[in-house]
Amino acid sequence: MLLEQSTLSVDHEVNPWESAAHRFDEAAERLKLDDGMRKVLRTPSMELTVNIPVVLDDGRIEVFTGYRVQHSIARGPAKGGIRFAPDVSLDEVRALAAWMTWKCAVVNIPFGGAKGGVICEPHLLSEGELERITRRYTAEIYEVIGPERDVPAPDVNTNEQTMAWIMDTYSMHQRHTVTAVVTGKPLELGGSLGRPEATGRGCMFVTMQALKRFGLAPENTRVIIQGFGNVGGMAARLMSRVGFKIVGIVEYDGAVYNPHGLDVEALMDYRRETGSIRGFPEAEDVDRYEALLMDCDVLIPAARENVITSVNADRIKAKILCEGANGPTTFVADSILAEKKVFVIPDILANAGGVTVSYFEWVQDRQGYFWNENMVNERLEEIMVTSFNDVIGYAGKHNVNNRTAAYMLALDRVAFAIKRRGLYA
Repeated sequence: MLLEQSTLSVDHEVNPWESAAHRFDEAAERLKLDDGMRKVLRTPSMELTVNIPVVLDDGRIEVFTGYRVQHSIARGPAKGGIRFAPDVSLDEVRALAAWMTWKCAVVNIPFGGAKGGVICEPHLLSEGELERITRRYTAEIYEVIGPERDVPAPDVNTNEQTMAWIMDTYSMHQRHTVTAVVTGKPLELGGSLGRPEATGRGCMFVTMQALKRFGLAPENTRVIIQGFGNVGGMAARLMSRVGFKIVGIVEYDGAVYNPHGLDVEALMDYRRETGSIRGFPEAEDVDRYEALLMDCDVLIPAARENVITSVNADRIKAKILCEGANGPTTFVADSILAEKKVFVIPDILANAGGVTVSYFEWVQDRQGYFWNENMVNERLEEIMVTSFNDVIGYAGKHNVNNRTAAYMLALDRVAFAIKRRGLYA
């Protein structure tokens, strides 16, 4: 049912915890979960706030605030990234931790959900300052992470170097090397082949499945991607290689558009040389907000939350919305897109390629045996295709949209695990 937008403030709409709670409630109601199980599934199992004193390069001491939230460990160790950003909040981290629980359940891997973050402006900090923040943050959350407890990974403004610092700090406290404490590490420290491309590759796999429902071939499919980093950039590169026509790329400082298709590799080279995609000679510069509303077959928001809202959802022209980012669509926009019959591949399915290959990395670290890239990609495709079909099948069985189906499937799997385990008292 379309929510009365007049009763919702903008802050309410874009609050990620509110979005997560709204979607949870709808799925729980349709599953007829009892009140007790809803309380268990809704409530994070652990929330930790830490204050991190760090000596900056100029000798000043600054105190940064960090969070780690474990939403669920019912199906296995908690799993989720760590982000460094000035707008990190506990509500955001709570929501992202819950989404990780549902994401892992949708693709049926044996993890629960967690998330972490540090409030800072990483672009204004030196590498040495970032290392000191990372190591002290790791020491502060040391007792709640570990291969059997909670396995962090990179997220916004963190990378494989950040993970190497976390692994080293944790290992020093343990007095032996523990590669499986994080994923997204450098290959030389126990990382997995195929991990950097995994989220973008997963987006490609589920988009190709969606094309079959529209009778489209990749070479006849126009794609606009918001974000040109690890997720959006990889998706653009991989999709262009198999024939998709990438007509638009949207970044934080502008957007470029070419109706005949962009040369993605040339655009990447141009961005490396100039620091921006703006002014790319083989495309037209367009407004970054309007670019999301241009005519295309597939729109992939692969940057941050809340880019499709009640303000612009009714002007989305894409047939397929593949959510490469976490929470790019607000819960108010869901009903608008449903009325427009946009085929939504929800974030907890679409961008689950990253956590799936993180699971592969964790398995390889624990075995001490590493797979070749073909094996990683083949197993990723198998899981993403199976999960896509599970969600679409659930949507048809329960006569709901894809997002609601994904949430229902996830809640059903986590609730089943809790019921089988029972509640310790």
